[in-house]
Amino acid sequence: MRILTVDDSRTMLSMLQHTLSGAGFEVIQAEDGQQGLDKLKTESFDVVITDINMPVMDGIEFIKNVRSSGKYQSLPILILTTESSREKRDQGRAAGGTGWIVKPFDPEKLISVINRVVH
Repeated sequence: MRILTVDDSRTMLSMLQHTLSGAGFEVIQAEDGQQGLDKLKTESFDVVITDINMPVMDGIEFIKNVRSSGKYQSLPILILTTESSREKRDQGRAAGGTGWIVKPFDPEKLISVINRVVH
């Protein structure tokens, strides 16, 4: 299974890489929403995990852009963020986010959520 992780924090990208590759997933990384969109144009993924607060293009705009392409209507997009307000959650859901996980994440729970949204 291929997962695209989109986050401007190198530490978070490293933690995701370690957790997900250790669980047998292939992980491709992007450092902002625009890089994420560029990866989606040339590669295919089973799941996307994105942060909300990023430079260039934030996670909400990234999700809206992904969903505007007919090709990605059913692609699971998990939001992994420090944000926990209802307003942000509602924005994420309205943009097309599949699920919401607050940082710091529990590796086992993240893998469980990924398996649940894909199967």
